[in-house]
Amino acid sequence: MDTAQKQQVLNRLKSIEGHVRGIQRMVEEDAYCIDVIRQLHAVQKALSGVSSMVLENHLNTCVVTAVRGPSAEERQRVISEIVRVFQETERL
Repeated sequence: MDTAQKQQVLNRLKSIEGHVRGIQRMVEEDAYCIDVIRQLHAVQKALSGVSSMVLENHLNTCVVTAVRGPSAEERQRVISEIVRVFQETERL
């Protein structure tokens, strides 16, 4: 991940962190449940966006290097790794 991409990811994560703190305050203050759920969904969407950014970087760097490389084992390893991550996500 280059410096600009890393900073963008970190900025988004800091923003999400602040948003989560806001949700904690809402719960502490007994905010209306639907409002809390809306904010939780916003955080989930934001995290999904960050995940997509990191995945795109991984595909464009590590995976491309492995696919273009001479090692069939390394190609299979990176592909299996990605498949496992998505399988784990489906189970959640």
